[in-house]
Amino acid sequence: MERLRSSPLHANISTALDKHLESIHVVQARRKDEIVSASSRQRQGPPRCQDERVVLALAAALRALCLATRKVRTVLWCAFQMTLPK
Repeated sequence: MERLRSSPLHANISTALDKHLESIHVVQARRKDEIVSASSRQRQGPPRCQDERVVLALAAALRALCLATRKVRTVLWCAFQMTLPK
């Protein structure tokens, strides 16, 4: 979009994209933690308190990803509107 516009876009656009990518990485890490926790639970026994914390961390990461996705969609729409010819 910057090439179409021949000028750099607002700094908030790149910030929102960076936060969205960071949220994706956090969700991926929490999901890996959940998989490890589930596989160790099958081998051992019922310590559920740790499992609940892992699931709650994943849920919080998904919530943050949802918010970041909404923000980045809005930011990209704005950027698209700014690149359209007048």
